[in-house]
Amino acid sequence: MRRLSMLAAFGLLLTLVTGANPTVSSSSAAAQETTAQQRIAGAKNVILFVGDGMGLSTVTAARIMEGQLAGGHGEGNELSFELFPEVGLSQVYSVNFQVPDSAATITALMSAAKTNNGLVNVNRHGVRRNCSTLAGNELTSWFMAAEDLGLATGVVTTARLTHATPAGAYAVSIERLFEADVDVPGGCSQADIARQLIEFPHGDGIEVALGGGRRNFTPNSVTDPEVTTLKGRRADGRDLTAEWSARPDATYVWNKAQFDAVDLGTTNHLLGLFNRSHMEYEFDRADDIGGEPSLTEMTEMAITMLSRDADGFALVVEAARIDHAHHGTNANRALRDTIELSNAVASAVAMVDTSETLIVVTADHSQSLVISGYPSRGNDILGLADGVVGSDGLPYTTLNYSTGPEQYVKSNGSRVDLNGVDVTNPNFKQPALVPRTVAAHSGEDVPIYSIGPRSKLLGRVLGQARIGRVILTALQLFRGA
Repeated sequence: MRRLSMLAAFGLLLTLVTGANPTVSSSSAAAQETTAQQRIAGAKNVILFVGDGMGLSTVTAARIMEGQLAGGHGEGNELSFELFPEVGLSQVYSVNFQVPDSAATITALMSAAKTNNGLVNVNRHGVRRNCSTLAGNELTSWFMAAEDLGLATGVVTTARLTHATPAGAYAVSIERLFEADVDVPGGCSQADIARQLIEFPHGDGIEVALGGGRRNFTPNSVTDPEVTTLKGRRADGRDLTAEWSARPDATYVWNKAQFDAVDLGTTNHLLGLFNRSHMEYEFDRADDIGGEPSLTEMTEMAITMLSRDADGFALVVEAARIDHAHHGTNANRALRDTIELSNAVASAVAMVDTSETLIVVTADHSQSLVISGYPSRGNDILGLADGVVGSDGLPYTTLNYSTGPEQYVKSNGSRVDLNGVDVTNPNFKQPALVPRTVAAHSGEDVPIYSIGPRSKLLGRVLGQARIGRVILTALQLFRGA
């Protein structure tokens, strides 16, 4: 891979660490942290797992559900990442909102800077959708820096690869919704996010990119290979999948059979787009028309490919559909996708040496899932709270949402009677207190689980941008900068 000189690489990382976060100070506390950092080794490899919308209530409910699916009570179960030695909390507010969106939070995680909602790797001086405020306010993610340092890089997601969280690895955008050229308004010279993935200017380009969002990479004149009644979205005539494949060592796949047949002997750059939009929920994946790999399988493929680089690698993995299910108050699917994230983390731990690989599992933000109601030990986490009723004499579910589309309160103020309703059905949507078209994010701190070099720095309450700074410094120290 093409490498910067060590001096240039150090300059790049130093700029990121010291200049990206407007809250960095030279206080004695910061000096003490620097001293502590110097006592902890750097990392050859970094893997960041993001459970989108995976707040503490989601982790708890998924832990119980996994245990119950295995035949136990569940409360004493542990997800794979709950076994990590370091556990902290991340403060997720953005510059302009108490409750953030995924663009602002992934920017904090990747570029070590708090910013405004809607901006991807643009600092707080950027104004959403105002293209004139982009120049001079761009940020560089540690993923970009890793490529410039000569590391192999990969991004894996169950969302569209152009969605806010995966875009935070490789793109810079004044608007998270600029996913294809048709989304970018006239007079705005910014490249769309799909194009930025293909034209990634750092190192020799991204080695592995796996997820959904095929429609943003193909022209509006080309029929989708899976959903043959629909076409791509691009109006510029460019087929970005063909441009990716034009390189002699690059492979593009769009279904499970092709994914399984990838020739690792000839493939150094792999693009997989397994759905026109987001990939399926884990619960529905088996019914996908073309077939999709699981999050675990994509993670394993990415690590297999990236670990061939002797210089090290940087990988971002997003379990995106936890958040999407929560937005629809469908706890069943959200929890199953959380369990699949735990499976992917377990596979990653088994495949790497954690003495040289920093693994961080966190959420970008939380969702308004609530666990309440005094259900007995072992009661189905998706069921009605057993043995208790509300003051109106009607039963209620253990899991509920603060906001969302499912209203169980009638216009006269009485609640819908859930007696006889199969609330454990995968399609059941939990009740919400405040009516909204989709459930809103929530703003409480989210967990950080970590293992490997410099993980001790993440075992406390941190501003979210500090996670990005720790990762940057870990990569820097291993290379002797």
